[in-house]
Order: sequence, then structure tokens, then C-alpha cells
Amino acid sequence: MSKETSLHGVHKGLGALFTDFAGWSMPVRYASELAEHRAVREAAGLFDLSHMAEIHVTGKQAADVLDYALVGNLSGVKPGRARYTMICNADGGVLDDLVVYRLADEHYLVVANAGNAQVVADALAERVAGFDAVVEDRSETTALIAVQGPNAAAILGAVTDADLGALKYYASVPASVKGHDILLARTGYTGEDGFELFVDAGEAPALWRLLLEAGEPHGLVPAGLACRDTLRLEAGMPLYGNELTVEQSPFEAGLGRVVKFEKPGDFVGRAALEELAKADVPRVRVGLRGTGRRAPRHGYKLLAGDTEIGEVTSGALSPTLGYPIAMAYVDRAYAEPGTELSVDIRGRIEPVEVVALPFYSRA
Repeated sequence: MSKETSLHGVHKGLGALFTDFAGWSMPVRYASELAEHRAVREAAGLFDLSHMAEIHVTGKQAADVLDYALVGNLSGVKPGRARYTMICNADGGVLDDLVVYRLADEHYLVVANAGNAQVVADALAERVAGFDAVVEDRSETTALIAVQGPNAAAILGAVTDADLGALKYYASVPASVKGHDILLARTGYTGEDGFELFVDAGEAPALWRLLLEAGEPHGLVPAGLACRDTLRLEAGMPLYGNELTVEQSPFEAGLGRVVKFEKPGDFVGRAALEELAKADVPRVRVGLRGTGRRAPRHGYKLLAGDTEIGEVTSGALSPTLGYPIAMAYVDRAYAEPGTELSVDIRGRIEPVEVVALPFYSRA
């Protein structure tokens, strides 16, 4: 049976259609995923992300244990700032991609994907051994709500005491929203400006209703996982299980920049990743632009002539751009933007062109 977030009843009342996602019953759409997508691009959308994992690492050596456990330089993150990073296994395979917030000198918040919550919690619990630090999984008692879109700041500005003008991208601050104590972060997964609000799970329904009411004059709509997927695809953002898996290193995904070899000391996967960094990876992640209305989908084969040279990882008809887009892994020789390939869409061979990522960037 799927788990339910503390907002499940609220979604039901709004007429949401649900889907199972990583063992959670989550709203896939409320009315129209196309309308929800456009609302986020043009006004604002309200998302329930309470299926994500929130793992706190505290103590004198909190920074040291994260420098060892993850590929990034977390001791170099200033309190109040956040960093996108990854946790790898000893072979350099990606266990999950993460956002890590440094809340204080000796306090970090690690946010993991729902499908990898246990994997990340277990890995951190194992890797903390020998360090003066404590790992505590607070996922069950934490809800996460996101307000994303060009009107997000105007909506939140009307109900919070936080100085949003001073809150930079990938930063966080403790704040209050009409009496609800939250951690407010300027992060997101849509390609738009936006905020994520961490709150006690019991307070989430009241906070959701408050935000929905405050956002009504600004075009805010509740938004489900379907539009979240097309939004992140347009923004060229990887999804674990599609663009990222344990079979791949950060280098194949084009995200080698998150691996910080310059940090002192050892970290899990360092030796393997150093070897991988020296070699040209055989396949790389690229963007694809199609024609017509038929979109390449996950698992579809890519061809150069009659030769199979890759596979689509995510694809959709882009609501913003009006043409099919996809991300894929292709043999390195075919990764240059402008390269013309084709994709087998259920027996029909359709032309696609390799293009630079992201497909969409906000002004």
C-alpha cells in the first residue's frame, strides 16, 4: 500500500488524480497537466514534495563526515547556503543526487529523492562511523511544499517575514509564514524562480491552504508530478532512475563538476572517480529536438543510419516550446550539437537533432 503525505486529504479535496511514485500516493494532476505547466511558466504553481527525504547531520564533525560521504566540498558551504551534490558508491556509481543545506556551523540538512531515501539514510548512517557527528532521518515528521514560477516572490512576500530580496538562489533562512515556523529555501526543480518550504508535517495542510489563498490573485494553481516532469525536462534537469543511475558516474551525466577532487582527504568513490575522470566516457547525456507531434519516450532507441547509438532517458512534447524534446545517452561520436539522428518511436523512424541543454532558460 502506498504511503500518504500529510497533504493527501487536501489533494483529495481538490480533485487530484493520484499515482504511485516511489511508494507514495502522489497527485499526478488536478485538472490539466498542460494548464499546470503553463501556470508555473507564466504565474505560479504549488507542489507537494513531502515524499522527499530530509536527513539531518549534526555535530562537531558534521562537515567532515559529509566531505567523506559525498563527492562535493560541503565544508566549503557557508551557513545559510546550499549545494547540489551526489552520493556515490565505491565504484563511482551515483546512488542519488542531493541538495545539501548548511543550516549552521555544525548542522546540515540533506534532501534526497523519495526513491532513494532509505539508500541515502543507510549510507550516511554507515559512513558516519568514526566521526563525531549524528545522522537523524526526520522525513516522517517533515513536509515540503514548493511555490514555483515568476510570481512566487510576490505570493510569498505577502505572507512571510523573510526578506526575499536578500535571499539568494541556493540559500535558506528560518522564517515565519503567518505563524507557521518554516525553513525557507530559494531552490527548485522547474527552471523558474521559486521557493521550497520545510515545515512540520502536522502544519502542512494549514500552510498549503494559506499559500493557495495568498496566490489566487497571482494565478497560483496546485500542480502535480506530471507537469513537474515536463518542467524539469525543459530545464534540462536530470531525474534519478532516468538520467542518473548507479550504473553511471557523474561524468557520463555531464555533471562531473560536482565532484570536488581538490578537497582534502579521502571520500567514498574517490579512487574510482579519479580513474573515470581521466578517460573519455563512451556515452554522454545530450538534448534532442524532434519535429511533428510524436515525442521520443524513455527507453526508445536512437539510430545513426541503421546503427543503434543510444537510448532516450526522458522525453515529451514540450508545452512551452511546442515541439518534441528529449534527453538521451548517445555514443560520444554523435554528441555534437547539430548532429542529425533518428529515433524509433513504436516502429516509426522519426528525425531528431542533438541540441545543447537546457531546452528552456527563463529570461
